[in-house]
Amino acid sequence: MAAAVDSAAVAAASAAAARQGVGEMAFLTEDEKLRLRERIEAAERRTSGELVTVIARESDPYPFIPLLWASVVALSLPPLISLAGWWIDLPAVSLIQLTAFLLLSLLFRWPPLKIRLIPKATKLRRAARTAREQFLSQGVHNTTGRSGVLIFVSAAEHYVEILADQGINAKVPQEQWDSIVAAFVQAVKRGEVAAGFEQAIDACGTLLATHFPAAPGDRNELPDHLIEI
Repeated sequence: MAAAVDSAAVAAASAAAARQGVGEMAFLTEDEKLRLRERIEAAERRTSGELVTVIARESDPYPFIPLLWASVVALSLPPLISLAGWWIDLPAVSLIQLTAFLLLSLLFRWPPLKIRLIPKATKLRRAARTAREQFLSQGVHNTTGRSGVLIFVSAAEHYVEILADQGINAKVPQEQWDSIVAAFVQAVKRGEVAAGFEQAIDACGTLLATHFPAAPGDRNELPDHLIEI
C-alpha cells in the first residue's frame, strides 16, 4: 500500500505492511545501531540532504482497547447463559459479568494479545500519524533545500514508512519510494530489521546524492543516530 501526501510542511512517500506470521519486530542491538549511524554518515557525505531514522515500540498505547473488549465479552454473557439453558439468578449473573470484565481487562492488557485485538485500519492510522509527528518534531521539514528524508518503523504495528520533504519528493517518482519500502518489508519478514534499515539508508542516500549532491560548506543539520521512541 502506498500513498503520497502533499502539504505546506510535508511531501510524503509512504507504504505500510502488516506482516503475517513473522513474529515480533525486534529492537536493534548497540552494534547494529552503531552500524546504522555509520551508514547514515557515509550516505550524507555524498549529499547535502539529510537522513533521519526513527523506530517506535508502538505508535499508541491503545488504553481503551482492553476495556472495550472486556466490556463486549462481559455484556454478551447473559444471553449466552440463557441460550445454554442455565438457571442463574440476576445477582449471580451480575457478579459473573463483573468478574469476567475485571479479569479480561487485565488479560487484554498483555501486549501480544492487545495488539491483535486492534483493528488493522486503526493501527495503520495511528502509525501513520506518529510518523508525521516525528517528521515534524525531528525537524526533517526544516533542512536547507527541503531535502530531508525520514525512515520510520513502528514495531508493534509492523509498520514501515518513508517520508520525504518537498524538495526531494518533487524529484523522485512514487515508484522509487515504494520499491525502497517493499525491500525493507521483505528484510523485516526475514527477521533482518537492521539489514532493512541499512538497505533503505543506502537507497535513500543514493537518491539524495543524485538530486542533492554534496556541496562545499554543507553542515550536518539533523542527528545521525537511530532515534528510539
